[in-house]
Amino acid sequence: MTTTPRPDLDPELRALLGDMPLIPRLTPEVLAQLRQLPPTPVDLLLSPREADRREVTTPAKDGAPIPLSVFSPANADRGTASPCVYWMHGGGMVMGDRFSQLDIPLEWLDAFGAVVVSVDYRLAPEATGTTLVEDCYQGLLWITEHAGELGIDPGRIIVAGASAGGGLAAGVALLARDLGGPAIAGQILICPMLDHRNTSVSSRQYADGPGVWTREMNEFGWHAVLGRLDGAGDLGDLPDPGGEDVSPYVSPALAGNLSGLPTTYIDTGSAEVFRDEDTDYATRIWAAGGQAELHVWAGGFHGFDALFPQAPISVTARRTRTDWLARHLGRSRAA
Repeated sequence: MTTTPRPDLDPELRALLGDMPLIPRLTPEVLAQLRQLPPTPVDLLLSPREADRREVTTPAKDGAPIPLSVFSPANADRGTASPCVYWMHGGGMVMGDRFSQLDIPLEWLDAFGAVVVSVDYRLAPEATGTTLVEDCYQGLLWITEHAGELGIDPGRIIVAGASAGGGLAAGVALLARDLGGPAIAGQILICPMLDHRNTSVSSRQYADGPGVWTREMNEFGWHAVLGRLDGAGDLGDLPDPGGEDVSPYVSPALAGNLSGLPTTYIDTGSAEVFRDEDTDYATRIWAAGGQAELHVWAGGFHGFDALFPQAPISVTARRTRTDWLARHLGRSRAA
């Protein structure tokens, strides 16, 4: 049997991953079980920090309610408008909620006094096509419309997300550009899910892992969001690789023009499915005259810093993102 050559995992991550039970593949039955797992204990995340929490809803384009959680520094100077991080969670577009990976943007509430708003967009396969990204865009509209009452500086709104959320953040930035607003000061795309075609070298290198997101799982997620699961949940044919019937707001790698986007931060691992589509997206932003900062963490698997935040490589990755935000938002509150 021929083994595909590929970058190895970071040794410390490999040891940590070896002690963790992994999901071999996604099916409708496995997805249903995963959705029954206990939600992120948001109260535990909030307990060590002084933050106020507000729950609101805003209507989607079809009138469905979109839940939003707003987290604000409890002792913020009400005379000074705060930056805002608008967070889109990961989960392959098929699972997760607005509290998933919330520890990442809450670090920026601590560091910069940022208001964090997290959106519960609808999930595939129940919602398909542009519904997910349009839900996220409606959340951005709500933030800008209520910036004054939230104490947000509308000139310092950052869209951010991990994995599927990173892809949705990229789609929101494209929508905001093409629809004439709202203004976005920057986008942070953490190992973003950007390309439905699933044909890159890295996607084939990590078809069977190691890690928490494989090429097969990625294929399931894209089939779900594009409405290509049959009644039994089997994987039918994906749209033509040219993507003529797939919106670039759903699969941002299809966007023919990446000019006019806000300054961008992208990071990914060298040992993950999304490595090549993420590095290509940064390269195309540069080719279009835009500004992007790209980090490929050697030996990082998909979502390594969210799963094992205390690993040395994860600490460095998270600190590097925060340093990037500091350059774009000004001095941290703790500095």
